[in-house]
Amino acid sequence: MVGLKRGMTIVDLGCGEGFFALPAARQVGPEGRVYAVDIDPEAVARLAEQAASEGLSQIFTEVKEAEATIICEGCADIVFFGNDLHDFSDPGQVIRNAKTMLKPFGHLADLDWKPVQMEFGPPLWKRFSLEIAKGLIESGEFWILSVQDAGPYHYLILAGK
Repeated sequence: MVGLKRGMTIVDLGCGEGFFALPAARQVGPEGRVYAVDIDPEAVARLAEQAASEGLSQIFTEVKEAEATIICEGCADIVFFGNDLHDFSDPGQVIRNAKTMLKPFGHLADLDWKPVQMEFGPPLWKRFSLEIAKGLIESGEFWILSVQDAGPYHYLILAGK
């Protein structure tokens, strides 16, 4: 993830089994926090088991829809969407919730699939173009700070309040 430091608070919305949440917890260390939220109770249970087996007590899991998730007001350094902004039923609401959770100088990070046909990942019709993702983020009153190529399959948008 982008710019993680010890002691940070991260919210991973749509965390699944913890592909991003587990490494984030290792990076923020025991003095940090990672809130991992997903609607799939089995995936969240597997994440919690893995975190417990590694002694990562800084991961806090919750089974909940992202549209209904506000962990706190102004507590997060980063709200992260990992390959899932296109999966939310109301991505605009999820982005507005992210703004509520972020500290004044916190960042929203959206890592997502490029809109090209591939043998894996979500179908092409479901993927957001960079323009659509940026538009959604900007409509939530965020400033786009950077847009990067994140390898052959993904792009990364970093935004601030």
